[in-house]
Amino acid sequence: MPDASTPAITDPNRSPKIIIIGGGFAGATAAKSLERRLRSADIHLLSAENHLTYNPLLPEVVGASVLPGHVVAPLRQMVRRAKVHQVQVTGIDTEARRVHFRNSSEGGHLDYDHLVLACGSRANLQMIPGMAEHTLPLKTVGDALYLRNRVIARLEDAELTENPTLRRWLKTFVVIGGGFSGVEVAGEISDFLAESQRWYRQSQLETARVVIVHGGPHLLPELPERLGRFTERKLSRHGGVEVRLGTRSEAIDAQGVTLNKGSRIDAGTVVSTIGTTANRLIEALPADKERGRLRVEPDMSVPGLPGVWAIGDCAAVPNSREDGASCPPTAQFALRQGPQLAANIARHERDEPTRAFGYQPKGLMSAIGHNRAVARVYGINLSGFIPWLLWRGFYLLYIPTLARKARLYLEWNWAMFFPPDIAHLRFTRTVDDSGDEVSQDQGAQGVTERSPTPVAERD
Repeated sequence: MPDASTPAITDPNRSPKIIIIGGGFAGATAAKSLERRLRSADIHLLSAENHLTYNPLLPEVVGASVLPGHVVAPLRQMVRRAKVHQVQVTGIDTEARRVHFRNSSEGGHLDYDHLVLACGSRANLQMIPGMAEHTLPLKTVGDALYLRNRVIARLEDAELTENPTLRRWLKTFVVIGGGFSGVEVAGEISDFLAESQRWYRQSQLETARVVIVHGGPHLLPELPERLGRFTERKLSRHGGVEVRLGTRSEAIDAQGVTLNKGSRIDAGTVVSTIGTTANRLIEALPADKERGRLRVEPDMSVPGLPGVWAIGDCAAVPNSREDGASCPPTAQFALRQGPQLAANIARHERDEPTRAFGYQPKGLMSAIGHNRAVARVYGINLSGFIPWLLWRGFYLLYIPTLARKARLYLEWNWAMFFPPDIAHLRFTRTVDDSGDEVSQDQGAQGVTERSPTPVAERD
């Protein structure tokens, strides 16, 4: 039901002002749905990026299966009437109903009647000693491009060196976490290494090594154990991926990973796919939290904060179809929460009862490399080539905009018949006459630093 302290705006001549913070799936779908349901509303979509990133396909960017531009969609092309602002939100004043923000040149604020929090979560790089300094996360397109460049740079260095110990270190890649992201990025790296070996003949004197370190008893804990075991067998047999189950990382340094079982893996690249923490905006709000996510009512309103709603990864939304259990932070739920929230705001404006969110997920899927996938669809376990086709079809269906769908479809078909792109993309500025570099975009540059010398090389 609408909060008693938030009167409905029943005057048809008054336009409610709605601010949405976050341009992910939850925020973008909420904006599109609000445009249809409240045609007079003044809708503002605030996001640090001017595009939506389709995170499930970031591993394919790492493996050069798709181009970076195919996994993003400009927010301005997704909405019609909503005003998109590429800004950094610096604070929320829930008493004054005001949002403060800053762009590259100045600051400002916007007042609201309704505030929708869809700002997601951020990577937690403090879970393991050395994690922040020595691992590569995979949360953004920049992360994916950086990791892709790292893989190529390691191959280039391995091609040049005559030291077999250094070559083994350069060609060892450790992925921490055996969930969806970990399995998919390990499979993509393994496929990329196998497909590109024809151009790196010298480095092939040492076999590339991809290792998944996972603390659970089987991979993909979100799926039944049988599918997790199948994934492990296929990754090991066809992809050459080594899987360490029941194993946790105790420390990470520039040379590799120390494990809890007293062993160690020397590796030139360590990828982290575990750990999230609350968005700083969420942490600062005077509201109850549940493991870093905002507690919300069944209709997705935030108790104690009139006019404030929350959806997506930043909110612990009760699922009425699952006895009130909190929805998992996945795109499948975010895509449904946005339209449901828009409907509830529209009902609130008409002074009608709001409705609880409920959704029964259709299934879960994960690509595991070599044109194979595992899935649980409508309670049925699937594995192999058929679920891989389903996996691609599902993601193609939900990629925003027709242009992106067409590009992604063509790129996927192209990649099935042609080798991957092994270009190392350095995003650097032109140097001046003195030879000094003018400036450099570190975020997208990839790896240009020299690799630290592994301890084993000095033996």
